[in-house]
Amino acid sequence: MNKPIQVTNSSMPNFEDFTDEIKDLWESGWLTNSGKKHQKLELELCKYLDISNISLFANGHLALEYVLTAFNLSGEVITTPFTFASTTHAIVRNGLTPVFCDINPVDFTIDTDQIEKLITDKTTAIVPVHVYGNVCNIKEIERIANIYNLKVIYDAAHAFGVKINDQSIANFGDASMFSFHATKVFNSIEGGAVAFKEPNLSPILKSYKNFGITGPESIDYIGGNGKMNEFQAAMGLCNLRNIDEEINKRKIVFERYIENLEGTKGIKLLQPQKAIKRNYSYFPIVLDGYWNSRNKLHEHLKINNVFARKYFYPLTNRLSCYEGRFNKGKTPIAEHIAEKVLTLPLYADLALEDVDQICKIIKS
Repeated sequence: MNKPIQVTNSSMPNFEDFTDEIKDLWESGWLTNSGKKHQKLELELCKYLDISNISLFANGHLALEYVLTAFNLSGEVITTPFTFASTTHAIVRNGLTPVFCDINPVDFTIDTDQIEKLITDKTTAIVPVHVYGNVCNIKEIERIANIYNLKVIYDAAHAFGVKINDQSIANFGDASMFSFHATKVFNSIEGGAVAFKEPNLSPILKSYKNFGITGPESIDYIGGNGKMNEFQAAMGLCNLRNIDEEINKRKIVFERYIENLEGTKGIKLLQPQKAIKRNYSYFPIVLDGYWNSRNKLHEHLKINNVFARKYFYPLTNRLSCYEGRFNKGKTPIAEHIAEKVLTLPLYADLALEDVDQICKIIKS
């Protein structure tokens, strides 16, 4: 490839649209602390996601960390190691113990057949992860949570805009965290949000992300600074206007990969889930029986100016920062996939001829 092809490229609005959106910030001088842009983005996201309650944050990690704090959890939390480090970090930074459940080999989400075996009298919550936009077995997770009185907080960083039977993914569980990082389907430069059911969580989350402040002279929580600023919110407003068009562009790129790679020996492609409206957030391939190793293909693509990503690798239960701290658990499927998976470049403006060339390199 003559030009470098990154694994992702941020979607951005028309430059004039963004400058028009931020122009009044110079008049108001209000740049953070839940300004008008922030408030408007919350309202627009509630409409788009068809939800009643949402809280914006500076990034997705803080959104997940603070919602876990807001639920006042203790003890053990069942989760998956096949995720970005942020998921496990948010659990651990709340003083909770992650208990790692394996993933299923079909869509790489948490294996719901294994969850009940991991529940103890210390278990207080489940933190499942929607992976690559693939949706967890929500019905089974809900069934288990109801039996054992567990909170369910979804890491939905990959699942913005995804629907199940025309119902927004944001409506499931006790809460769902979304990441609005620059690399995501929808971005606000940096940013994130928590969608939640119980309206009484709203003032608690607002307080936690603002140093625990609850009034002019009162600080009732040990909080931090997790507030989204007005420039982030402005970018979010602009990108939200174009989100459906961006997802459609990603779909075209995604389907071009399918056309090129389907049936290629040794390459497994994830199959579409039933009744799911996808967001085409990632294009992973699993190299199982492929003539070359995943690592060698990764390097071969890099030599050709194509920057794929080993995502997720390593598993979070194998991270050096947790060495000796937690039971790594038996997660053989997650370990196998982590050693074999490679996510290929995918973004709305990726040229189809570039997709063809990437696939030619893979099949050569």
